[in-house]
Amino acid sequence: MTRLARQWVLGWAVSRGTEPPVEQAEGFRIEVGLPHHVARYVLLDADEAAVEPAVRRVAGSVTVPNTWLKAFVAPERVASWLPPGWTSGPPTFLMATQLRPSEVRAPDGYAVTSETRAGVTFVRVLSTDGAVAARGQIAVTGESAVVDQVETDPAHQRRGLGSLVMRTLANDAVVRGASTGVLGASAEGRALYEALGWKVHAPLAGFVYRATA
Repeated sequence: MTRLARQWVLGWAVSRGTEPPVEQAEGFRIEVGLPHHVARYVLLDADEAAVEPAVRRVAGSVTVPNTWLKAFVAPERVASWLPPGWTSGPPTFLMATQLRPSEVRAPDGYAVTSETRAGVTFVRVLSTDGAVAARGQIAVTGESAVVDQVETDPAHQRRGLGSLVMRTLANDAVVRGASTGVLGASAEGRALYEALGWKVHAPLAGFVYRATA
């Protein structure tokens, strides 16, 4: 699990165009640099006995609002270790799969575009009026590839566009030499990924520091 967690952290940073993650005793710190997401800590250990002191130590040192903390344990456990000022994010899950090429074809009325920049491939599914109906991106770092920001416009859901994006991204990653896919899934996206053969390896708790009054 730790190997997958590391792959996810490194690929996520490439996907989002951040500075390279800095490894620390507990895991990684990433300078994200956005107003709503200044930085994030990712604690790699999934053993609660080891994670609890790490959460307390890291959370106790944070003073900048909109700093995130991620850990691969149940959110309710992390919540019990945090000091005041922290707010839970939506539940997410670390998922992975062995990447394999597959045939893809856009449904009638849609077209797929793909563009690669700085190691990240961006896939867009366009409707006949040129609007983005679905999208996603994937960052390849060696033998692993991290899928990120997959979403389908509500007006175009239940037409197989999410699966189309995922398969197109996987095909791109395989061509670029990746064999393992990793992602952080929302509760809503989990069903789609499981239907495509992805498996959950750990819960992925997320909390953001909003500061106390």
